[in-house]
Amino acid sequence: MTLRGRLTAAFLAVVLGPVLLGALFVGGTVAAVSRDRAVERLGVAATAARTSVSSLCQQLQAAADAVAMATDAAHQSDIAGLVVARGLASGVVVEDAAGVPTLRTPGSPDRPWADCARPDQDGGPFLGLAVRIEARDAAGAPLGAIWATHDLGPVTVGRLAGATGTAVTLLGGDPSAAVHSTESAGALRGVVAAAAGVRGDAVAETADGRAVRRVGPAPGQPLPLVLSVPTGQLPGLYALLVAAVILAALCAVAAAWWLARSTTRPLAELATAAGRVGGGDLGARVPVRGQDEVGRLAVAFNRMTRETQAYVRALTTSRDQLRGHLAVLGDTLSSTHDLQRILQVILDTARAATGASGGVVLLLDPATGTLVGQCGLGVDVAGRRVPLGSGLLGAVAATGVPIRGRIDRDGPALSPFEPTCRTYVAVPFNVSGPAAEQTAVPGVLPPEPPTASGVLALYDRLGSDEFDDADLITLRTFAGQAAVAVDNVRVHQEAQRLSLTDPLTGLWNYRYLRESIRREVERASRFGRMLAVLALDLDRFKEVNDTWGHAAGDAVLVEFARRIRGVVREVDLAFRQGGEEFVVLLPETDADGAAIVARRLGAAVRDEPFDIDGAAGIDVTVSIGVAVFPSHAATAQAVLDAADDALYAAKAAGRDGFRTAPGGGTLVAEIPVAAGGVPPDDNLPRAGGGEPIRPAGGASSGTQPPRQTRGG
Repeated sequence: MTLRGRLTAAFLAVVLGPVLLGALFVGGTVAAVSRDRAVERLGVAATAARTSVSSLCQQLQAAADAVAMATDAAHQSDIAGLVVARGLASGVVVEDAAGVPTLRTPGSPDRPWADCARPDQDGGPFLGLAVRIEARDAAGAPLGAIWATHDLGPVTVGRLAGATGTAVTLLGGDPSAAVHSTESAGALRGVVAAAAGVRGDAVAETADGRAVRRVGPAPGQPLPLVLSVPTGQLPGLYALLVAAVILAALCAVAAAWWLARSTTRPLAELATAAGRVGGGDLGARVPVRGQDEVGRLAVAFNRMTRETQAYVRALTTSRDQLRGHLAVLGDTLSSTHDLQRILQVILDTARAATGASGGVVLLLDPATGTLVGQCGLGVDVAGRRVPLGSGLLGAVAATGVPIRGRIDRDGPALSPFEPTCRTYVAVPFNVSGPAAEQTAVPGVLPPEPPTASGVLALYDRLGSDEFDDADLITLRTFAGQAAVAVDNVRVHQEAQRLSLTDPLTGLWNYRYLRESIRREVERASRFGRMLAVLALDLDRFKEVNDTWGHAAGDAVLVEFARRIRGVVREVDLAFRQGGEEFVVLLPETDADGAAIVARRLGAAVRDEPFDIDGAAGIDVTVSIGVAVFPSHAATAQAVLDAADDALYAAKAAGRDGFRTAPGGGTLVAEIPVAAGGVPPDDNLPRAGGGEPIRPAGGASSGTQPPRQTRGG
């Protein structure tokens, strides 16, 4: 073979070799990347599904706990109705020790239920998700069980699909049957069949190109779910690659004769290096032997391999960091209700995913209409308050529209309270109100602008001029996680508040009284201080109910609680013990100070009739018993009993007054109550905190039954 022939053959080998290797590399890489992305997306979706179901189980646990705190059937029914009305559960079922239902709220799903604490591998098809709490008496004997349930209908499955970003299928008792699914009718059978052979975290593929993974049942996530996403592989990819290779071969043959004369040793070296790169060795380099075209090609080839090698390393590092951050995010969302910690982890993960140099999370304070800094990265958020509608962050919160851009090109002008930056991306979360893109309708008033409850913002992306649309989509995903975190924390706080407050008056309940008086007595004993206890009982309250009805009686109790708040100090604690019985704790107060408060309370009740709708001018009086720790008793229970006995004495002495417990050198005779001390008419929460909550029921509605009756 002549030299030209050898050079031509060498040229064709050099040209076609990399093309073929590149085609194979591209085809294999695209297929592998498509599958890896589908697997990774299913992994993130599985974490989101577990987190969503776990959050729902925690919500049901809180609902069951709230019902379990009631000590009689009527109160259980009230609390169960309140729990269902607030959306904490679809239904509540109370069973006796024999398993016979004694209470079932309307809308409770039928059995079988998936138990959050004891997942059943072979159960189903499940019609509801449930949490069970055993009820026991004081001796520990079982009284029955309380079930808080959530309906597993198409709506719930659809919400799971929205939270995970995948198609979700709820399996029945037979793994090959589906109860509810968001899959298309054509793909459902193939997805269920593929899922039947999947075990653990493995991923299977269907014939029509969908990746399938099973999630659960497991503790905290008892539902047998199947998640699926399209693999995203381009159709006809291999045919396109073959056509590209054929076209490259034809072009190479036409150009080989002309290039063969000027291509010798550098071409061989370039072919060798290209083969190494095709085999995965990105460290391959070509010697530069001149400044001609081949030399410049060698320089470009070396630069390409260096940049590709650096890019692959950066991608690998970024992927590993993102996986670690996502794992921490999933663990944090499922294990804590610390809002600051959750938001900080979300911000860390968002920065790692987008390459930002800093960022902030702000939440809206409805009372002041300002955004308050919660956490930051590279930015000091302490004391930062951004008015709603002001600057970049205020505008995002006011309009509910996510934005990205450059300050010098796109604006807006930053407010003095915002951190300085060059580029930005900011998204709202928990957007309420009509959509920003609604169009105006002639003759109809424009809708109010949407308002967000928080803003997640990142600043100055590293290695790039500005953030792109992919960064905006990524940040919206993390903003959704932040919204879920805020909602979960608020639901948890609301459930905790309901367990400690009286639903009618808004005062602390009997359970919190026992805890508070023990704590206050311990504090008074430790620091050598006094603690005054006032036991209050409305006189002849039964006549109010009999004359005006229980609705008026409830209104009297609510107004009485408001007047108590108006008299006592911020540091004092007021409780509804049950029925018309109340208790007030006065820290660092002696008998004389307690007598002053008792006079004011008596005057506040007696001097101003209770104007109730339909029953104007109801005259009510109150009897009060006073006891002081340690003057009258040495323990929490003893001082409460002493105040109770003093209340009996005030009742026996003719009502509408107060008595102080005997002992401790304190005056025990009844002191006439002076006029004055009317509480301010501002209806602000003071002792006990919160506004009164008015459930259905009689005037004795509360968190526990009345201890006893004192004869009115």
